[in-house]
This record gives sequence, C-alpha cells and structure tokens, in this order.
Amino acid sequence: VVEGNIGVNYGTVADNLPPPSQVARFLLDNTIINRVKIYDANQEILQAFAHTGIEVTVAVPNNLIPHLAHLKYSQQWVKTNIAPNVPATNIVRILVGNEVLSTTDHSIASHLVLAMQTLHVALVGLDLDRRIKVSTPHSLGILASSSPPSSGRFKQENVALIKQLLGFLQATGSPFMINPYPFFGYSGDTLDYAMFRPNSGVFDDMSNQKYTNMLDAQLDATYSAMKQLGFEDIEIVIAETGWPSKGDPGQAHVDTESAREFNGNLIKHVMSGLGTPLMPNKTFETYIFALFNENLKPGPTSERNFGLFKPDMTPVYHVDILRHNVESTSPSNWNPDRGVPVRSPVPKPNGGKTWCIPKIGAIEKILQANIDYVCGLGFDCQPIREGGRCFYPNSVHAHATYAMNVYYQATGRHVYDCDFRGTGTITPSNPSYGRCKY
Repeated sequence: VVEGNIGVNYGTVADNLPPPSQVARFLLDNTIINRVKIYDANQEILQAFAHTGIEVTVAVPNNLIPHLAHLKYSQQWVKTNIAPNVPATNIVRILVGNEVLSTTDHSIASHLVLAMQTLHVALVGLDLDRRIKVSTPHSLGILASSSPPSSGRFKQENVALIKQLLGFLQATGSPFMINPYPFFGYSGDTLDYAMFRPNSGVFDDMSNQKYTNMLDAQLDATYSAMKQLGFEDIEIVIAETGWPSKGDPGQAHVDTESAREFNGNLIKHVMSGLGTPLMPNKTFETYIFALFNENLKPGPTSERNFGLFKPDMTPVYHVDILRHNVESTSPSNWNPDRGVPVRSPVPKPNGGKTWCIPKIGAIEKILQANIDYVCGLGFDCQPIREGGRCFYPNSVHAHATYAMNVYYQATGRHVYDCDFRGTGTITPSNPSYGRCKY
C-alpha cells in the first residue's frame, strides 16, 4: 500500500470510544492514515497527536462563527486552543464551521468570510500562518447545477459570498474543501457508477469527457463552478466522503460489503494519480468519514455506522488502510520517550553510508516546513539553534540539511524517509563540515 493522502474524520459523538492517546498510537503504528480531521478543538485529542507527525485539521463549531468575526475573540481562541499544541502537534488547518452555506441560519453564513479572515490575522500575529491554513468545508448543496459536470455553477444567492471566500483561499494558499457523498447521490440504476464499478459511464457533451464514476463528476462540477468565477487554480480537498456499513431494515446496499467496496475503490482511485477528466494527473487529499461508528449520533441507523473501526479498534470490515495486514492493536513497538514508532535501521547491502540532503533548487518554504516537522517530532534540533554546532551558515537550506538527515538516519535510511514532499535526495558524500558532524 502506498502511503498517500488518506485521512480520516475522527468524530466523537459516542460514549464508548477508546482514549485519544490510544487512538493516535493505533493510527500511527497500524494504519497508513497520516492525517485526521476533528470537529472541535478537543485538547485531549490535540495532545494525543503530539510527536506523531500526523497532520491534524481542527474545526470550529458553527455557533462560534459570529464570535470569531471579532479579532479579540479570534486571538484568544487561537491562544487557548492552538498555540499551546504547536509545533509538537502537526496542526495544518483550521476549518471555520461545517457546511455553513447549507444551513438555514443566515447570520452565521454572513459572518463566515470575516471569521476566516480574522482567524487568519490571529494566526499571523503568532507567526503561525505559514504552518496553519484556514478553510471551511461545503456540501454539494452549494451547486445550482452539477450535471453534466462542465455545467457546474454555484447557487446564485451565494455567488458574491463564494467569490469573497475563494479570493481569501487564493490569497492565503488554502484549499477549497467539499463533502461529496456518492452515497447520498445514487439511485438504484446508478449504483455501479457510485461504487467505481465497471459501468457504461456518463458522457458530458459540453466537454466531450466521459465519466466512469460519480465522485469524479462531483469533483469536476465543483471545479467548473470555481472556474466560472475565475478560481480554477485553487486546490480541491475532499473533506468528507464515505459509505455506511449498516442501515435501517430494508435499506438496500447499506451493508459491510458495500461499505468495504466503496471505501476500498475510493482509496485506490484518489491515490492513483489519475485525477478526473477536467483535473487529470492529480491526487486528491481525502478524508474518509469516519474513523469510528458513533453510537450517539441522531438520525437514521446509517448515521451511526459510517465507521472504519469499532470502538475496540478492530476493523468493521477490511479495507486497505492497515499496515502489513496488522489485524490487531497488539504488536507494539512504540518508544514511550519519543512517542514515534521505532523502525529498525535497514543495513545497506554495500555497507556504504548515505545521507539525506535537500535537492538543489528546493523551495525554501517547503524546506522550512521540513525543519518544523522534524523538530516538532522531538528529534534533537539543538545543533541548528543559535549557539549550536551547525547553526552557521544560518540559512534555511543548511538547517534543513541537518534536520532532514537526522530524520533519515533515525527512521531507517529508506528511500521514502528522504522524500520530504519531493525535496530530499540521498547522497553517498558526507555533508559534515567543521564542528558540524553528520
């Protein structure tokens, strides 16, 4: 299984879930899930993910949006909920509300963009804006038309607000996040299309493209709507999608087999790098809904049964997210001091030592993120702090060389331990100099 952009929504509307510290370790050690999204700023959860490197997205409940439009409130909120956890916890995004434009409360929607801008200003004030982006997830109910995909348009009454919102996302380098659910969009005759099964497909006459699955059509309808307003360069992230494993009596295609098939095919599809007909050659960051079945959720039975795992952390069904077919949570090789799984170094066949260094021309912003990531995991970054033996030359490139190599050596010197979003390269020549020994 390739480690890709697969995340999970970690909802907690239940009274039988394991403690967050156990959940964080389980995800880190036993699954390929490398990002989680939570629905509030639960401090116990944020602390549990410290030193795991797992990317965490924090959401702000809808009812706080009018308050966040005030700078003092936003500053206090960030100071209380976010700042104490950074950089130990790899918080990458704050989502302001959930599906705000589809709620009937207009006072909340009217404050949405202002709340996002104000929260961003609060992050800038603490120098956290490079690390943490602000966005908000939408339901597909924001589209007035979605079929064929190339005719995708936003609802007229929201266009002015969405333009403002897209302008903010573009200026801050944040993604547009949507919750596309083929589960809510299929009918009896479109089941194969919703499930990524072989089917005759749907042809879009306007773009001359053929669609073989509903998710691609939903993504492209969103892209077309953004393009119509001139914002097609903003990245789209799938904030939620999934399929329940149990429904009410007589509800067809809501069973463990259907859920397993949908999520299995979804993971293969979004990680294939094929993209969609209008956005080819892309991998979409995707958050499956949900990590656990949540027994206290209101609504139909299916709402309580979207989970990949039961509360005892055994899979509800088997889908390709467990590492080396770990079937239980027992094989534990955690190092309690670091909280990071200890991987045994793999000896190099030729006995020759290798080092990990940044590629020539690597973007400084990503190199800085590499430094923050490694030091945030708790590795020893003392040598590149002021007064340290590798502090000079005091450049991002030199400091990144040290940090990336520390990580590479400690995690087993695999090729993928030096990837760093494509900015690392392995070298047989020792980059040590003067007092700075690698």
